[in-house]
Amino acid sequence: MGKPLNIGIVGAGAISAAYLTTLERLDTLRVTAVADLDPARARRLADQTRGDVAVVGSAEALVARDDVDAVLNLTLPAAHAAVSLAALRAGKHVYGEKPLAATRDEADAVLAEAARSGLRVGCAPDTVLGTGVQTARRAVDDGLIGTPVAATAFMTTAGHERWHPDPEFYYQPGGGPLLDMGPYYLSALVHLLGPVTRVAGAASRSRAERVIGSGPRAGTRFPVEVDTHVTGLLHHAGGAVTTLVMSFDVHDARLPHIEVYGTAGSLSVPDPNGFDGTTALGRGGGTWEPLPTSAGYHPGGRGIGLANLADALDSGRPHLASAELAAHVLDVMLTLLDAAKEGGTLPVTRAVERPPAVTDLVATDRHRG
Repeated sequence: MGKPLNIGIVGAGAISAAYLTTLERLDTLRVTAVADLDPARARRLADQTRGDVAVVGSAEALVARDDVDAVLNLTLPAAHAAVSLAALRAGKHVYGEKPLAATRDEADAVLAEAARSGLRVGCAPDTVLGTGVQTARRAVDDGLIGTPVAATAFMTTAGHERWHPDPEFYYQPGGGPLLDMGPYYLSALVHLLGPVTRVAGAASRSRAERVIGSGPRAGTRFPVEVDTHVTGLLHHAGGAVTTLVMSFDVHDARLPHIEVYGTAGSLSVPDPNGFDGTTALGRGGGTWEPLPTSAGYHPGGRGIGLANLADALDSGRPHLASAELAAHVLDVMLTLLDAAKEGGTLPVTRAVERPPAVTDLVATDRHRG
């Protein structure tokens, strides 16, 4: 292993603490700088590290630093592409929160800049690299359910405003249940069944405004600018068809996260928003057999994809949470929303290869001394 990859974090919001927990435990990554629009918030995050971490006044200043090798982009979705492009133009690798960008053109610009500069771009979710999805993928690849023919994927909640103190961005362009939570489910489905080639969809919006339910701004009303219930049919390159439901309008439901149905059996796949969980095999009679954990990074944690990118740089291999996969997932989501508006079935034009599997258990408990 070479020297640790120096990481500059842009965005010190709610998700940053989860990333920092992982980054602080791994010997391949070292946080050197933090930037946020709120300097006090950046300072609080920097103070949680074990090293001497600089608090920087802007993203532009952070990407220019000599002690930053890669930028962890944890900004709001609308800023993802701009920050990633600035980092790439400054000669830094990038790993970012999902989605890769707000539009196809922005995603294409990020990919083009990375190719021009010879730099790496990775993108969440990296939960698909954990033992939950990867054990399920191994079961599919080993033929335990025969040929996959169909799948279902459900994410239902009454809305993030119930718990998030500043939830407005979830209900602005670039947000909504599909763009917020869809990347976890769609990335998992591409791992399990291959890329999506065409989609059909329907969408609705139950309310014109929402109310913040917790925190210092509880009771504040704000407008809803996106559809909050989306249903889709996804046609995969291998022939399987997925039924997808993403909703901020459902209070309670008894639905699986993901199930995959094949000619010889079915798989129950754990929550793709987590790194682990039990995969179960059903072969008729209503009995589900838990499968032993057989593949994936463990223990998981936000940032495993960045650690994989660092390892890939060291070895010269491709990294797994790739921008190409993220661009495909973004195109699937935007095409699904287009299909919901226009009716009918639309092709997905940003193609991608099925990502490589994590074929074994990979330990991530390498602590710095």
